[in-house]
Amino acid sequence: MRTQTGEPTSPLKPQATYDDFARLDIRIGKVVEVQPFPRARNPSYKVGVDVGAGRTMWSSAQITNYEPAALVGSLVVCICNLGPKNIAGFTSELLILGAKDAGGQVIVLGPRSQVAVGEPIF
Repeated sequence: MRTQTGEPTSPLKPQATYDDFARLDIRIGKVVEVQPFPRARNPSYKVGVDVGAGRTMWSSAQITNYEPAALVGSLVVCICNLGPKNIAGFTSELLILGAKDAGGQVIVLGPRSQVAVGEPIF
């Protein structure tokens, strides 16, 4: 399989049901804090995100191609209910979604217009 530009793509994963998708709590979050994470195996930040849950949730995110100041205040798409994961002694509570660009840098996914913090993705 190839893209419109002729580059190879990944094969599609097996089909999921709508119920599988509906179990995921995917919502808009606002980055409120970014801290260095030198203990992480791969270059990462500790990222605090307001997802409308009444508290800041934290993620270990391999998005160090962004300056911390550029991330703070930005809207991101997050999965909030994958369960906590211990990464180098840090509890990562959510997944900030992204995709790699042609240069291999992770590009954070976010809405194209202003959307309320905590707004669910459907």
